[in-house]
Amino acid sequence: MVPEPVAKAVLDALIDVEVTNSASSDSGFQLSFAFSSKSPLNALLLLLAKVGPLIRVIILVNIKGRQHVLIDGVISTHQLSPNVQTGQSILTVNGFDLTTVMNLKPFTGIPYPDMPAEARVAQIIEKYAEFGIVSNVIDSVFKDMPIRSNRIPIHQGTDLDYVKLLARDVGHVFYLEPGPSPGSSTAYWGPELKVGPPQPALNINMDIHTNIESLNFTFNGDSKEIPVVYIQNEETNESDSITIPVSDINSLNPPLGSIPPFASRFPKIRNTAHLKPVQAKALGLAEASRTADALTGSGTLNVLRYGQVLKARALVGVRGACEAFNGLYYVKSVTHKIKRGEYKQDFTLSRNGLVSTEKRVLV
Repeated sequence: MVPEPVAKAVLDALIDVEVTNSASSDSGFQLSFAFSSKSPLNALLLLLAKVGPLIRVIILVNIKGRQHVLIDGVISTHQLSPNVQTGQSILTVNGFDLTTVMNLKPFTGIPYPDMPAEARVAQIIEKYAEFGIVSNVIDSVFKDMPIRSNRIPIHQGTDLDYVKLLARDVGHVFYLEPGPSPGSSTAYWGPELKVGPPQPALNINMDIHTNIESLNFTFNGDSKEIPVVYIQNEETNESDSITIPVSDINSLNPPLGSIPPFASRFPKIRNTAHLKPVQAKALGLAEASRTADALTGSGTLNVLRYGQVLKARALVGVRGACEAFNGLYYVKSVTHKIKRGEYKQDFTLSRNGLVSTEKRVLV
């Protein structure tokens, strides 16, 4: 589990690298190698067969003298594709980030008396300090403190399953952010942070200042939903008698578009009557946040022309489109695609409406 630099022969056999980082799912990677019967990768195949999933992989790049850790994970599967005409085969290795080690063993039944969700998550993440993982847990907007005499929360499934369940219940996300140094990662549990300093702008239709290859926008005004949440009236014991107001905006998730669409649907969230107002409101907030981003963008950039690595889970500006689509966006995901002499990124952007709330963006 202690990674070391690969031998030159292995690096020379590397054909391409693909790494995906996302705010809403686990990060993954794929490595493709040229393979032959005399390849030093034969030893890797034997190692994969013997050890199983716990072979650690760290992929990092250097851009203008600055090191970027793209992913820190473990190998999950490998595939060999022989070519009978050329005799040259392709070895493809796939894997995911270190959330994989959090999903190996169920711990169902462990009690957490008098511990809110935030404390439970922090305690779970402490188990994985030996992998260089540290926690960054942000309190939910509507914090729920269970009282031992009323109920004791119980662990359900693997650590990864339970941490993600707790995140969904309060409208949060959970992911591992690799780096900043090789061998270290930050386990983030909290809302999608759409605040902070933006990355240099993505420029389109700006002649020599254009720094991306493509960018397409989609506005889906029918996607937004405002859920309706009901709870039981504790005094009368009648269900569906109290309506909990829900909003998709808070201080950690501010609006990036000044003209959001109107909600087209108001679905009722089921199985909330028995919940406390704090718990019910957290569930409603989670559902509202899930459909809030009606404006999305997807495109491709050349990293060398852009000048740096575009990071997911952060803000970025867009220039040169039109007034409705210019401005700040949240980078939902990026996919790094690296070949000999080429480094490109596919990216996905999102925000809650048209016309940016910011009139200027960082160049």
